[in-house]
Amino acid sequence: MPQAAITKIAAGDASLEQQAYDAIRHALMGGSFVPGDRLSIRKVAAALGTSPMPARAALQRLVAEQVLDVTPSGTAVVPLLSRAAFLELRAIRLQLEPLATSLAAAHLGKTALARLERRIAKLDAARDRGDMAAVLTENQHFMFEIYGAARSPMLLSFIESLWLRRGPMYWFARAELLRWRAPFTRHKAAVAALSRGDGAAAAAAIRDEIQSTTDFLLAELRFADDPAPPRGVAALKLLQGRAGARP
Repeated sequence: MPQAAITKIAAGDASLEQQAYDAIRHALMGGSFVPGDRLSIRKVAAALGTSPMPARAALQRLVAEQVLDVTPSGTAVVPLLSRAAFLELRAIRLQLEPLATSLAAAHLGKTALARLERRIAKLDAARDRGDMAAVLTENQHFMFEIYGAARSPMLLSFIESLWLRRGPMYWFARAELLRWRAPFTRHKAAVAALSRGDGAAAAAAIRDEIQSTTDFLLAELRFADDPAPPRGVAALKLLQGRAGARP
């Protein structure tokens, strides 16, 4: 488990179980874990500053919701996405997130739009200094500022469930995303469209961003169901121009 992936919870109106559940969800959405990470009850409870009981109940809820898998020994684990599952995740995101963006256009005022512009500035600064953790955090804040403005709680809940699966994969691919440097470039186009009240154009910008970024990841990453790469002598490629050479 990454250090400081889950923050300690404080006393509040919600039960300890609910607070533990929310804290783990937040960490998953933000990319604090990568596929394959194990979340033991003992370590999660220690990170949260609680007894094992709330941590166990929270993890069991996330397993029941198929956000986490469980090993034969009973330990919760962040799922390893197959290529087919990632494609399915993308297909659903391409429908729901542009829809939320389009709906948000009627509700984002000058103050909210100014916050979005500041998020873009922070995101760009984080990318320039190579801080991919901050990039992913600012991107999440930016996107959910928009999605929350759609004023559709059910739609927002669906999108959050998608990001629970997206977050670990994007953190796993942070080196590739930082090297590529192209993601998140459509944020400014989305904000410009939202400032005009043009929900369709803003939705198109978000759709293009999801499409281009996932296209890149599909080309760059190996997934759980990909065939194993050749090893040993089989990995050697025939030298160019030597196809007819004799041994």
